[in-house]
Amino acid sequence: MLKLLSSSSVRQIHNHLASPCVRVTTESSTNPLLKALGSIIGLTRAKSGNPSFYERAFFSSDSSSDGKGEVVEVELKKGESGTDSADASNAIVPTSPRPEDYLTVLALPLPHRPLFPGFYMPIYVKDPKLLAALQESRKRQAPYAGAFLLKDKPGTDPNMVTGSEVEKNIYDLKGKDLFNRLHEVGTLAQITTIQGDQVILIGHRRLRITEMVREDPLIVKVDHLKEKPYNKDDDVIKATSFEVISTLRDVLKTSSHWRDQVQTYTQHIGDFNFPRLADFGAAISGASKLQCQEVLEELDVYKRLKLTLELVKKEVEISKIQESIAKAIEEKISGEQRRYLLNEQLKAIKKELGLETDDKTALSAKFRERLEPNKEKIPADVLQVIEEELTKLQLLEASSSEFNVTRNYLDWLTALPWGNYSDENFDVLRAQKILDEDHYGLTDVKERILEFIAVGKLRGISQGKIICLSGPPGVGKTSIGRSIARALNRKFFRFSVGGLSDVAEIKGHRRTYIGAMPGKMVQCLKTVGTANPLVLIDEIDKLGRGHGGDPASALLELLDPEQNANFLDHYLDVPIDLSKVLFVCTANVVDMIPNPLLDRMEVIAIAGYISDEKMHIARDYLEKSTREACGIKPEQVEVTDEALLALIENYCREAGVRNLQKHIEKIYRKIALKLVREGEESESDVSGEPKEAKAESVQTSSESIDDGSSEKNNETSTDQPSDQIQGPVDQPVDSKEATETQKIEESEVTRAVKKVLVDTSNLTDFVGKPVFHAERIYEQTPVGVVMGLAWTAMGGSTLYIETTQVEQGEGKGALHLTGQLGDVMKESAQIAYTVARAILVEKEPDNPFFANSKLHLHVPAGATPKDGPSAGCTMITSLLSLAMRNPVRKDLAMTGEVTLTGKILPIGGVKEKTIVARRSEVKTIIFPSANRRDFDELAPDVKKGVDVHFVDNYSQVFDLAFGYDQNGVNEHS
Repeated sequence: MLKLLSSSSVRQIHNHLASPCVRVTTESSTNPLLKALGSIIGLTRAKSGNPSFYERAFFSSDSSSDGKGEVVEVELKKGESGTDSADASNAIVPTSPRPEDYLTVLALPLPHRPLFPGFYMPIYVKDPKLLAALQESRKRQAPYAGAFLLKDKPGTDPNMVTGSEVEKNIYDLKGKDLFNRLHEVGTLAQITTIQGDQVILIGHRRLRITEMVREDPLIVKVDHLKEKPYNKDDDVIKATSFEVISTLRDVLKTSSHWRDQVQTYTQHIGDFNFPRLADFGAAISGASKLQCQEVLEELDVYKRLKLTLELVKKEVEISKIQESIAKAIEEKISGEQRRYLLNEQLKAIKKELGLETDDKTALSAKFRERLEPNKEKIPADVLQVIEEELTKLQLLEASSSEFNVTRNYLDWLTALPWGNYSDENFDVLRAQKILDEDHYGLTDVKERILEFIAVGKLRGISQGKIICLSGPPGVGKTSIGRSIARALNRKFFRFSVGGLSDVAEIKGHRRTYIGAMPGKMVQCLKTVGTANPLVLIDEIDKLGRGHGGDPASALLELLDPEQNANFLDHYLDVPIDLSKVLFVCTANVVDMIPNPLLDRMEVIAIAGYISDEKMHIARDYLEKSTREACGIKPEQVEVTDEALLALIENYCREAGVRNLQKHIEKIYRKIALKLVREGEESESDVSGEPKEAKAESVQTSSESIDDGSSEKNNETSTDQPSDQIQGPVDQPVDSKEATETQKIEESEVTRAVKKVLVDTSNLTDFVGKPVFHAERIYEQTPVGVVMGLAWTAMGGSTLYIETTQVEQGEGKGALHLTGQLGDVMKESAQIAYTVARAILVEKEPDNPFFANSKLHLHVPAGATPKDGPSAGCTMITSLLSLAMRNPVRKDLAMTGEVTLTGKILPIGGVKEKTIVARRSEVKTIIFPSANRRDFDELAPDVKKGVDVHFVDNYSQVFDLAFGYDQNGVNEHS
């Protein structure tokens, strides 16, 4: 009898390539096992539909003695109307012989799982020879091969090997190597379909390899295996099989994958018996390949059922764990959803009862609450804008972008301190005390702040001002701003505009832009919370200009006292009163500030500090703060005045004190390291060993004392009782410990009292070699050399002018300039050359020096760029000194711009030049008469010890330089 294997199962192969597929058959009869398995899921036999015009099917015969049916491939021919053809000869056509007739088969290695009888399995064959052999055998009506599981490579963990590595190993194995890696027991598989390198196999019966017939492709001789005889009515076998079915029932409750497998199997499997139940359970389980191979190799039905039962029991446990995990996650998600729904319902209930408002109402209430304290002080036009925006906010949807823009706009409008001013300090004495506590010197700045306080006290109200502090780096321009704010009892806000190139940083962005924000001034008012803060605008001379506009022009409105009462920010678009704000700007070079902006400021120049001022600053401020920062006590260190003065003169000649602070910090860091090292060394000296061995040394010493005392006990035990001997034994130990404790205490006292002295002799050990040397290059000024005075960004500096004769001859008069001079200084040199020739003709008419001499004028140092007009009189003096062969006075320095008629014009940097002259031990300074007032305003400490002469024309300079008296006698010569 032949049984039909529906070809619909073949079509399902393409949909289930990832897992073994069940061999599809149909059978009219059922057995008890099939009924029990079918009752689990309530399956009904599927009715076949209309097949296609040509349909391939498989038939199985029950005539074999082992119960395994013969499989015959046939083609069913249908009529055009879909009905079966009446020609019975076309209905069934045998296409293959009996399976048990195949004793020699091609060996197919299976990398992942063994193939069980009754199941489909797709495999990929990469070996061209093997694939060709499979196709050839199928054409010869012998579509059978042996499928054998591949053993793991020796020495490897099967759990750590990936599928791709196993498949790669299969492709590399050939012949005998492949034969040795195959399991002996496999499955006779029918080749149903070959598509490219994909081969679909159907398992039929178990095989055992006996020997290798051919190596490439691998052909082996096999024996067909049968199950051992068993009693179908055995109660143990029945009970085991029904336990397997019961376990499957538990698994099917949770796993839909298993349910699909059982449904497919029970719909199409024929002759469902105990061996097939065991194979089914093992095949669809998630067991490892070795466990499945063990089931495949087992021929005893009862043992096979037991192995399958173990595997499905494990699946039940895994399914329970999976169910618990899924349940926990589902409960968490459902709990969050439930909580969200309840919260939404609670909000709706509260809103209906009037107990809670929505977000828009809450926002409006918050903004109105902000306005209440200062509502009377807010300008009417601003209040109108706020009310309009609040009304607009109620009409907008919370999800719209315009809602967020309006909310942010109202947030800024209501956060500003409209009409909220801090109480100012009008106590001049208290302000003076605060300014003196934080800064030494800076008399001009302090005097201007005290004037500001005095005017405010007399008026009863203070107005804003724009003050610009200009000076070299490190003189305290930025830090004085914070002290001024503390003295005036104003809030302090600082922002730097150095390198600023976007106008929006000052004026804000338009609200139409994404991420728009107000300008720095509006942010300042929101931060400080008052409308009259002190705003420090740092580095105003370093403003940039880019594609974002010109910030210097934007500052014109901000820093104009006539306009900033109605300052308009682009973001707020309402006028803001900044007239009460005190603006303090800082700059290094005033010349870099645009003239319209500079015109709005009150400039206070802060020149560099002289040595005495630096000494006071170092002692009273820098040294104290540095000592506290390093954790050093005042009694542990002493820096002499001579060392501090040498540090200022030879290392820190800058106009400011920032570099001086760095050097003082460097000294104190080295002192801290020295104190710590000496402390550790003294601790080591007390114990006689390093700290790590101190405990061991104490223990060893106590043991040695005990040994010595025990020896003494042995010697005196015969003469004295033991109770009299014990006292002397303990006494040395106590005295030893007391001595050590006393030494440690003495060392700590010594270390606490020991002081580190820093003087001129060891100053180089702390800060290295001197950076600067004496300002004077010449002790005795030679002919043609004159000391000038120059201003630099770091303060004042000496500027020597040197002139020498290069060549002499009739009509060879010329002047050559070197020293990296700027255009202005080159023009000054030409003017000086002309004036010097005129003066020489006047003083020595018979001297043809300039007409017949080629001169070289040099200004050291050559690597430093130099420019400016104030070296004119110095150049004239240098040229005349060389022409008359008469050196100038050695203690003389001069500065001043000269015209062609010999007039001396005013110069700048009087204080800096006076400071550098004192540092260079200059006794006499020549200044233009126009700078007399600048010199008189200097502090007495700056002018001390210097003889200053003010001149109007060069003839006075000539007399002072070469020592001519009123009668024209050269006293110097």
